[in-house]
Amino acid sequence: MAEHLHTRSECSLFDICHMGEILVEGPQAFDLIQKTVSRDISKMVVGQMVLATFTNEQGGILDDLTVYKYSDQKFMLVVNASNIQRDYEWVAKAQKDFHFNAVVRNESDSLAKLDIQGPHAQKILQQIASTDLNTIQFYHFAEPALMDSPSTVSRSGYTGEDGFELYFPVPDAVRVWNKLIELGSKPAGLGARDTLRLEAAMNLYGHEMNETVSPLECRYAWVTSLEKDFIGVEPLREQKKNGIPRKLVGIEMIDRQIARNPYPIFSLHNEPIGVVTSGSFSPTLKKNIALALVQFGSLEKGAECLVEVRGQKCRAKVINLPSYRRSDGT
Repeated sequence: MAEHLHTRSECSLFDICHMGEILVEGPQAFDLIQKTVSRDISKMVVGQMVLATFTNEQGGILDDLTVYKYSDQKFMLVVNASNIQRDYEWVAKAQKDFHFNAVVRNESDSLAKLDIQGPHAQKILQQIASTDLNTIQFYHFAEPALMDSPSTVSRSGYTGEDGFELYFPVPDAVRVWNKLIELGSKPAGLGARDTLRLEAAMNLYGHEMNETVSPLECRYAWVTSLEKDFIGVEPLREQKKNGIPRKLVGIEMIDRQIARNPYPIFSLHNEPIGVVTSGSFSPTLKKNIALALVQFGSLEKGAECLVEVRGQKCRAKVINLPSYRRSDGT
């Protein structure tokens, strides 16, 4: 809780070196990524990053990722740790199957990744960055030196706060980490990262999404461009036409218990309607909140439901997402 609240009020530093980085380069790097991700990247400009998903042939989510554009022929894909090898093989297979003139390289072992997050993140990071961080807009990046180490610095994160994601060579990780701690950021772990992202209603692979969940069901329709051709698009077009069977909603517990994955959810008539995907006590809101995947149309905002917690059915209600927004409204 202390790490969580410190991120909201001041600045925390997260070791995210477990995440994966895949470089795609070559004359048809754009075409390969356009074929493999759900989002239309044709309007991306150099220095921009976007959120997207990989979908399988059935339209289920293989992973969510961010796409960084360095040039028309160079991109970086940042993927979840548990899916690094599978994602790399997925893109490499598409390159081979569709004969794109591009090279796919897994650089996960050579790049360190730290996230500095919170209201004081820019002030602290600016002391070791060679670029004016004011010039980096949200979901854009620059390539400054960090203590003379070449890096990619994006204004983004997974906490709901302002902050930056830092990528640089592994040998420089310890000294960059130590310097940022010395300058005033405090270490925070993945437990705090999880409750922060839950308050901000950010999906976690293996919870809100997996290969049986489509991006249309888990609030990722906005990163899914059904007008373009990509692997898995046809089933998603059919789902959009016929109506999605499930949707992701926010829940606040009325009773005192905490809803956790994978507790079942019932209507007030005791009909099974869904499952909790993530849940915890919210240190910021001082409430028990959760995300849940439920039958479409079964629950609307304000509606009550029942969450089965260790055999006991506890009252809850549907709330707006995200549960938390920064004071500036973002």
